[in-house]
Amino acid sequence: MDSKTFVEHYYTTFDTHRSNLGNLYRENSMLSFEGEPFMGAQNIVGKLTSLPFTHCTHTISTTDWHPFGPPAALLVFVSGMLQLSGEQHPLKFSQVFRRTPSVHFWFFLFL
Repeated sequence: MDSKTFVEHYYTTFDTHRSNLGNLYRENSMLSFEGEPFMGAQNIVGKLTSLPFTHCTHTISTTDWHPFGPPAALLVFVSGMLQLSGEQHPLKFSQVFRRTPSVHFWFFLFL
């Protein structure tokens, strides 16, 4: 899965069924959310599903990726607008992912 396809898949899933994001993480994946760390797929999905809104829509403005570290690893930067259900004005957001290869798959770590 290339980075653009990943970003589209991630935010479509986040907007509709956050609980289905677990397969994108591993036990050493890390999410830092407003300064609070969450380690492992179960804890990350637990945090994402506990957010105080049930529906949202992400509109992606930019997606940039750069190679770094281990061979084939990528740093993926995403920015855009987040419209929460029932809110009049969208929020700006940015997010950074670290895409790291494994033996049979890619997995993603939040930074």
